[in-house]
Amino acid sequence: MHRDGHPGGWRIIAEKSEATIATAAIGEKPRIGRMLGLFFCAAQGQWRFPRRQRLLMSHKRAAPWIVLKFGGTSVSARARWDKIAAIARGWRERGKQVLIVVSALSGVTDKLKALGEASGDVAKRQTLRDEVRARHEAMFVELELTDHAPLQYWLERLDALVASARADAGGLPWQAEVLALGEQLSSTLGVAYLNRLGLPAQWLDAREYLAASALPNQNAWGRYFSASVPTTPNPALSESLIRRGALYVTQGFMARNDAGETVILGRGGSDTSASYFGALLQAEKVEIWTDVAGMFSADPRRVPNARLLARLDYEEAQEIATTGAKVLHPRCINPVRDARVLLAIKDTNFPDLAGTEIGVAAPDTAPSVKAISSRGGITLIAMESIGMWQQVGFLADVFEYFKRHGLSIDLVGTSETNVTVSLDPTENLVNSDVISALCADLAKVCRVKVIAPCAAITLVGRGMRSMLHKLSSVLAEFGPQRVHLISQSSNNLNLTFVVDEDIAADMVPALHALLIRAEAMRVEDRAVFGPSWRELYQDGQGAQVAPWWRTRRAELLALAQSGTPRYVYDVATVRARAQALRAIAAVDRWFYAIKANAHPALLQEIAAQGFGLECVSPGELECAAQAAPDAARLFTPNFAPRAEYAAALASGVPVTLDNLHPLAQWGADFSNREIFLRLDLGTGRGHHDKVKTGGAKSKFGLALDELPEFLRLAARHGVRIVGLHAHLGSGILDAAHWRDVYVQLASLGEKIGSVQVLNIGGGLGVPARGDEVPLDLAALGAALAEVKAAYPQFELWAEPGRYLVADAGVLLARVTQTKRKGDVRYVGCDAGMNSLIRPALYDAYHEIVNLTRLHDAATELVQVVGPICESGDVLGSNRRLPETREGDVLLIAQAGAYGAVMASHYNLRDPAPVVVL
Repeated sequence: MHRDGHPGGWRIIAEKSEATIATAAIGEKPRIGRMLGLFFCAAQGQWRFPRRQRLLMSHKRAAPWIVLKFGGTSVSARARWDKIAAIARGWRERGKQVLIVVSALSGVTDKLKALGEASGDVAKRQTLRDEVRARHEAMFVELELTDHAPLQYWLERLDALVASARADAGGLPWQAEVLALGEQLSSTLGVAYLNRLGLPAQWLDAREYLAASALPNQNAWGRYFSASVPTTPNPALSESLIRRGALYVTQGFMARNDAGETVILGRGGSDTSASYFGALLQAEKVEIWTDVAGMFSADPRRVPNARLLARLDYEEAQEIATTGAKVLHPRCINPVRDARVLLAIKDTNFPDLAGTEIGVAAPDTAPSVKAISSRGGITLIAMESIGMWQQVGFLADVFEYFKRHGLSIDLVGTSETNVTVSLDPTENLVNSDVISALCADLAKVCRVKVIAPCAAITLVGRGMRSMLHKLSSVLAEFGPQRVHLISQSSNNLNLTFVVDEDIAADMVPALHALLIRAEAMRVEDRAVFGPSWRELYQDGQGAQVAPWWRTRRAELLALAQSGTPRYVYDVATVRARAQALRAIAAVDRWFYAIKANAHPALLQEIAAQGFGLECVSPGELECAAQAAPDAARLFTPNFAPRAEYAAALASGVPVTLDNLHPLAQWGADFSNREIFLRLDLGTGRGHHDKVKTGGAKSKFGLALDELPEFLRLAARHGVRIVGLHAHLGSGILDAAHWRDVYVQLASLGEKIGSVQVLNIGGGLGVPARGDEVPLDLAALGAALAEVKAAYPQFELWAEPGRYLVADAGVLLARVTQTKRKGDVRYVGCDAGMNSLIRPALYDAYHEIVNLTRLHDAATELVQVVGPICESGDVLGSNRRLPETREGDVLLIAQAGAYGAVMASHYNLRDPAPVVVL
């Protein structure tokens, strides 16, 4: 039987089924009856459903159940209880039966746990008891309750447990009773307050309905503190509660065993309690109310752009919960999955937010990565022996040692001579004593190596194996790192990389940017990915200013009438950016990297704002001299021929070296000269390998291990190093980056002795997507000022490029044709990679809008392509545009940097000309 979505759906099914057999031919009735699950009732002369199913149908004819679970922060203040009451009242007004499951007040479980562990310390037990008492007495006052008797009962129970002779022994049953008091106290306060607000609430003892049973191989601690409850729908329970006609409040976290003792469901057990009740009652929905809107595509504390996961299936949610997400306890999924009860996660503070809904997987769900998570504190145990190859029972033998030491294995990787397993600290007591004892036993059968601390970074999504071809960018991110173990789950739901713990914090945001953004753009995933955490909780913080071109739409459309493709630059935007940077007092001199855009009008404006001009070729030096003859210039070439250095030195322009070769082979050219030295600090930054300008795979900068030799050559030729320079990449939005560069250069500068200037380079990022936060210039200024105070002897220079001009330029293009191939829709335009090569070269993202239909709804997912005869001539993949037609004008934003300057006549097509406003 299946629900049909109608409030009385079960009754309708019953009536239709019984009517069907009533009208069937006599010979067909047994076959139809069996098919419909009916039996023949001789007393009534009718085919009927079994009694248990009719009870279930009767239950479904009554108001369906909604189970609401509220965590510790949600029950710890009167304002929160007011919200709980409003949520419960809303469901009651919609005709639902409501059961509320509550956790202990925030922090109380920790105190009770400490009390339970202080079995031999009477004074500590009494102190903790007094703190728990005071917390609940204060809550009683805050809620303005008057009848103290219900609360007093549980407080006296706390006193009795603390004073009991059992307390000195500290046995497991006693500790479980102590831990359960948190929920018993909070639920008692909650019932009283809801009744005070006019909601007829009754207190329900969860232990009367949740009967725990021991699992195979479960030790004594697990039986008392990680109990499990088998659940099957219990229509009789539902009927009994409905007849009493109240709203119910019960406790999470606890159950009762066969001996009648209180047992605990484990940390996060209140979620599991709600799921157990949802399964028992065959609820319409279980809602987990917490302090976040739901599950996110990554930990929002590390990735503020993490997207709310609006819909997940049970298995995906289970994987996300078990691989690092803290918002939902993993064990709470199985009961609702088995009972096919919808599970939702909601935010108590913002009840109108949609949250995350978890249910049955759609049969045609497309493979996709839904989340990226990480777990720290992982310990790897690597076991190696040539004797394990084809040896029967080797794994059984070594796993027996893990069992003996009470250790649960998480991930496993095997080869002919090595087995490596991971231990998760959330499921194991992993300390030096336990690991030492384990290794001593394992050493009897193999060589053992412990690798710690590690982190497990996990990609979660259905159909992971069918997505491996899409993960090249992910593998590239892991390429430079030490990857100790890779595990692809047998259920095809996750792919895990175990790495050194200290790199996980930086890798998760990078992987999220690579994978989740792309998935969120897919048509079939629009219902999966909701708003970002930043959009939900940091609205207005770091918001991007509307671009200039939106207010000058009519002017741009008129320019497009004169011909496309066409670059258009807004000088006022350049001026504003330059003035914003000049306001950073810590920087003594700013230079503009003219390779970003060498248009004379822009160079003149930038020079007028007090910037010097940084050049990388004789052509750029000449362009800078002609456009702004009074501006200071720098020459920072890379692998340039000898003559270019000589010419720059002859013209008096400061020269930067970044290699041993010039001094080793042409030392006389630099004799008794002052130079700048560009260093590679060992790592690069940026969204793509081709914009990273640090690290061994980058051609820029002198490696630090060659610095002593460079200093020796400089001394031989009388060369004086007056400046150090480092530029490690582009598109950086983290202000702390330049602080770190500054500190490293200052430390090196002190050792060299002759250094006067530190040039921290550029790479100041420009947000390309709406969910990116602009670079915080105030934070940048503060970070640089902090370092400058420590190293006042150095002059500080910086040389941004793209930051000044990217937003000032747009590329206008006209739609030439549209095409559909299968599910893929193409929009072709007259601008191609010969005019803007950044998307093809760097996988760069540029916002693309239909300027003609700017205010129409973006309803189509398209690939925006140009006319160049190359498969890579794609200006934007998976972009949402209004229905676009031939002749419409497209605007490609942030084209002011590395656009026209990198243009070509490829295919003998003229690149876009430039107009300056």
